[in-house]
Amino acid sequence: MASLGHLAERKAFEIAIRQAVRYVKKDGADKSQQMMKLVDLVKKLMGNTFTDEAYEKAKWLITSPESKWSRFFAKGFDEINENVLVISLLNMGYEAFFRGTKEVRRSRERLDCNVPWLILLDPTSACNLRCTGCWAAEYGHKLNLTYDEIDSIITQAKELGIHFFIYTGGEPLVRKKDVLALADKHNDCEFHIYTNGTLIDEPFCKEAQRLGNLSFGVSVEGFEETNDGRRGEGVYEKVMNAFDLMKQYGLIFGASCCYTKVNIPVITSDEFVTMLEDKGCRYAWYFHYMPVGNDADVSLLPTMEQREYMLYRVREIRKDRMLFTMDFQNDGEFVGGCIAGGRNYCHINSNGDVEPCVFIHYSNMNIREHSLAECLQQPLFQEYRNRQPFNKNLLRPCPMLENPQVLQEMVLRSGAHSTDLNSPESVEHQCEKCYQYARDWAPRADRIWNQKVHPEKRYENYKNWRPKTDPKDYYSNEDSLSPEDREDDAKAAVLVEAWKAEHPAQPDNGIASATPLS
Repeated sequence: MASLGHLAERKAFEIAIRQAVRYVKKDGADKSQQMMKLVDLVKKLMGNTFTDEAYEKAKWLITSPESKWSRFFAKGFDEINENVLVISLLNMGYEAFFRGTKEVRRSRERLDCNVPWLILLDPTSACNLRCTGCWAAEYGHKLNLTYDEIDSIITQAKELGIHFFIYTGGEPLVRKKDVLALADKHNDCEFHIYTNGTLIDEPFCKEAQRLGNLSFGVSVEGFEETNDGRRGEGVYEKVMNAFDLMKQYGLIFGASCCYTKVNIPVITSDEFVTMLEDKGCRYAWYFHYMPVGNDADVSLLPTMEQREYMLYRVREIRKDRMLFTMDFQNDGEFVGGCIAGGRNYCHINSNGDVEPCVFIHYSNMNIREHSLAECLQQPLFQEYRNRQPFNKNLLRPCPMLENPQVLQEMVLRSGAHSTDLNSPESVEHQCEKCYQYARDWAPRADRIWNQKVHPEKRYENYKNWRPKTDPKDYYSNEDSLSPEDREDDAKAAVLVEAWKAEHPAQPDNGIASATPLS
């Protein structure tokens, strides 16, 4: 339970944030000045977590006419509902970042294990759709965490400093009533929901607006024919309707896109990005297809050329378009590599198994039999902690996809078991599907990684992390590079344009792809 001092401090920041948001949303208001005041408020909250230079750069990014981010934030302030903005800023900025980060770090020291900053959990394995190739179906369709179990997980997590939760599935909104009730009870937490979007209706949007602490990532993999070919007739139209409703009610939402060999040209096309912008999406999460499950189709894995293209293309969209984009594989360098195993996140499936990652279906412990703290101390998570980062090249972050021998070693050493109840998969079988991909990607990833300096971060959540002392540590084989090997942003842009010219977006042909979430 929050102390009186905590509640008073939270209320003070809520008043300050609400006043700033109201002023920014006023017609004719000087948005840039008010957004700079919000940065000052963040600085007051976070202190020396970031450098003075970082705060000044943030001010420039959100106020300079030369920066896309000034337009991006101004658009958001205009279109997002006031209560949604205030509560989201309060819960993410004050509770999760300011108070939560400090408490999480104290919990790591006290428990001597990884303690995540966010938790993914599956309220249910049930889904109203039967999408081709969805890994979530591997768990079956009859598993549920009860309301009381989810409530307990959130309560225990808050005691460790965790205030950010992501619902996956299954389809989380099959449990719509419980999702809303939990958001209401834990109104000091932020909840992000990966959903297929088909169950989002007007009454739900009204309630989400009132609560203010829900945001959404809606699965979409292209235009109508592709989407409906995999998900079922009429699903694309329902997703577009959900986008329209969420935009009408000023909610925060975006797209969740799994990229495969067959759909990359479509979901990175200018036409697709424009559609997302026009519908009111604030972000697009790009997930690399993961060959999880005994029946996973490895032919859907992107080629090495496509993987490199995605590296540049997603960053190009992030730089130039009115979307915040992230590629959870290629952007690993910005978060220190793999964040799973409780380093910054973990996953609890609908059977209660506490897994290191939403894609790694192995575990030693179940939340129904152990406390959350005990689950974070399980042998498999300790293996993660002892081994992270799994590769010095953070373009090769994953212990399964890019370093499969590491996952196999960790699972076997820890004695973890498969959590796939329908068709348990041995770790040897799981990793065997990734060895060739890892071998093919390694030289290309190393070439890209070695093209630039990688400065040390002020803090990195690794067990044995220490500040670097030798300036040479800032380089990755830099001295061995020839001038021809070095690529700047201009060359990267040329590569993207050349790839797009050679691989134009094709009309929807109904080819099925696979998505990791919902």
